[in-house]
Amino acid sequence: MSVGILGLTEKQFLAEADNLSMTPAAAGRHWRQLFRQGTLPPEIQGKVKIPSMPIVRREPDGDTLKFAQQLEGGLETESVILPQRGRTGRIRTSLCVSSQVGCAMGCRFCETATLGRRQQLTTDEIVGQWFAARHSEGRSITNIVFMGMGEPTDNIESVLQAIRVLTEHGGPAIPASRISVSTVGRSQGIERLAEFANEPGFRQLRLAVSLNAPDDAVRQTLMPVNRAEPMADLHAAMSAWPAGNRLPILVEYVLIPGVNNAPGHATAVAKFLQGLSVNLNVIPYNPIRDSPWLAPTESEVVAFCAEAREAGLRTKRRRTMGRDAMAACGQLGNPALKRERPTRSK
Repeated sequence: MSVGILGLTEKQFLAEADNLSMTPAAAGRHWRQLFRQGTLPPEIQGKVKIPSMPIVRREPDGDTLKFAQQLEGGLETESVILPQRGRTGRIRTSLCVSSQVGCAMGCRFCETATLGRRQQLTTDEIVGQWFAARHSEGRSITNIVFMGMGEPTDNIESVLQAIRVLTEHGGPAIPASRISVSTVGRSQGIERLAEFANEPGFRQLRLAVSLNAPDDAVRQTLMPVNRAEPMADLHAAMSAWPAGNRLPILVEYVLIPGVNNAPGHATAVAKFLQGLSVNLNVIPYNPIRDSPWLAPTESEVVAFCAEAREAGLRTKRRRTMGRDAMAACGQLGNPALKRERPTRSK
């Protein structure tokens, strides 16, 4: 018998000690050694399973690094290491992780959506991205953002279990306050995340919602999910997010020139978000392959942000990182997978 160790918290691994012919003390020691040092003693290597996820591509763009890991069966998952220097000069390094290979949501501004949903990632494959960043690339990861390939709420239980592992004090030790889960706005997924955020230790988990439009008409042209769950449903789900001493919801707005940046659009966004505890994060569009749109100009980004602030929204713009390596927001996905997509029977 072998146990997938990267997908288990220390307590869960201890529960397997008898089955692995280990004492609880030895099991805990081996678990901590793997997460902290990246190694296991030879005598137990056959008793535990670590997913085979070799790094097959590394694509640096300045300080940003996109890396691809090969999964069993030949598919790939992509992750991005994003170092950023804060106002105090301290460097924090975020890891953008994937929860699926491809995505079924079909957002028109996203490269991953062109692949379709190819495969759900298991918990140990999600945590395996952190493991590779920490122990193969030697990076000290301070923040985790579920903003890579896939819709996290479409694979919610694996994502939540991964968060349990990633926050373990004896393991990765990423505080819940430095983990963000980004969703296209599926109400049931937000409700499940809210339930999880009410568990002890996860109150500061951050919700990020991809809005990208001032109204249903615009949002529906960009995000097919809006047909089934219009903005009124999204607002209701956001309103139900746990209140109290929590971090504001991060509202993501991919700014696409000529689509969602007309005068008055930012004001309409502020009106929609009125009464919610939110921060608006404006993301200049990163063109995908064969894109019908260009990236916005600096003046277009500045104008939209200024209008949003004037309308009363706490607004920041996201620094563009990794665009040249197709590692920026919305650009992940091996184009070869599009050629391999199976055709649907009529």
